[in-house]
Amino acid sequence: MLEQPAFGRRLRQLRKQRALTQTALAGPDISAAYLSRLESGSRPPTARVVEGLAAKLDVPVSAFDQVEMSSLLDIVTTALALPGADEGHSLRRQLESALSRSDDADSALRWQAYAQLARLYGEAGEAEREREALAHMVAESRRLGYAIPQVHAYYLLARRERHLGEVNAARTTAFEGLRIAAEAGLSTPDTIRLKLLLASVVTELGDLAEALSISSAVCEELRGERGALAAEALWTAATVATRHGSYERAASLLNEALTVLDSRDDLTLWLRLRLAACALALQANPPRLEYARNRLDDAKSALELVGSSRHGQEYLFLRAQLAHAYGDLTEAWELCEQAAESGELLVFRDRARLTMLRCRIRAARGDAAAFDDLRTLAEESQQRGMIDLAAEVWRAAAESRA
Repeated sequence: MLEQPAFGRRLRQLRKQRALTQTALAGPDISAAYLSRLESGSRPPTARVVEGLAAKLDVPVSAFDQVEMSSLLDIVTTALALPGADEGHSLRRQLESALSRSDDADSALRWQAYAQLARLYGEAGEAEREREALAHMVAESRRLGYAIPQVHAYYLLARRERHLGEVNAARTTAFEGLRIAAEAGLSTPDTIRLKLLLASVVTELGDLAEALSISSAVCEELRGERGALAAEALWTAATVATRHGSYERAASLLNEALTVLDSRDDLTLWLRLRLAACALALQANPPRLEYARNRLDDAKSALELVGSSRHGQEYLFLRAQLAHAYGDLTEAWELCEQAAESGELLVFRDRARLTMLRCRIRAARGDAAAFDDLRTLAEESQQRGMIDLAAEVWRAAAESRA
């Protein structure tokens, strides 16, 4: 049997699960005052008392042998202590169950619970469920009324919406987060990342002038600094420059991004930057194939150490693009097939470009249906407002008919 104070916590847990007050649980042999002392841990229970409580609670005496992790605070604490743990599926179920029973819980605790739930869904590749959890996180941040947790929640939600290809929604969410930050006079890393995300989103929407203005302003704000934020700002600016057709400028910005971050500071971001460098080099005109291959080689060792499943899919897709650029259609197709096995882990833009590459290979092999699939993809991209992506797909469709 548990000793105090663990016994008291377990008794309170069992009583709360049955929606009983201390008075309702008390009786001729156990007063409400005595129950209160038991739950506080100030009095040790006797065997007779435990048997009586077990009977009233309709549980076996063994129910007092261990504390069941059912309170929201218990589960959130566990989720925080075990980031990336194998118990992710179990923790998700426990968090969902506890949240459904804790509508009256403190908003700060519920905010943290939804943050952990979203993280666990993201690690599992369940993007839609992650988005739902983040929407709840935003709602809880509004109830809290503090700008910092609100801005953080809006940033996470906008980022997930962008990854899902919901760029108009992402722009609206990012604008709202930045409005809150401006009203509160905040200048935090999340505020800067919201600006960078907005630059990325308006790039997808085809407003390159606005994207250039935002990214340039952030780079100027961080001029001379090193670390993750500076690297992310330069990366975003390089992406905007690539879409703008300024390939030399993009290469310069990206090289600077690679130098301002040490792998010892953030190995995961160091890996992502090299994957991004490869991707942007392949999008240059003409493609910088040797540079792209070197960046993939750099990324390989870090991928084995800290790479997630999504990073692995991105790596396969980049290898497929590189093989295609070198004219090796057989290897490119095989790598595309491997990447497509878990393609849902990729952001929408990369999923679309993976589909586009597969269609281009099919067209080169004489598959006339590839054009229709490319046209469908281009139309979907247009409907989502992703003008830049749609134009790229339409070009591929035209080339498939040439």
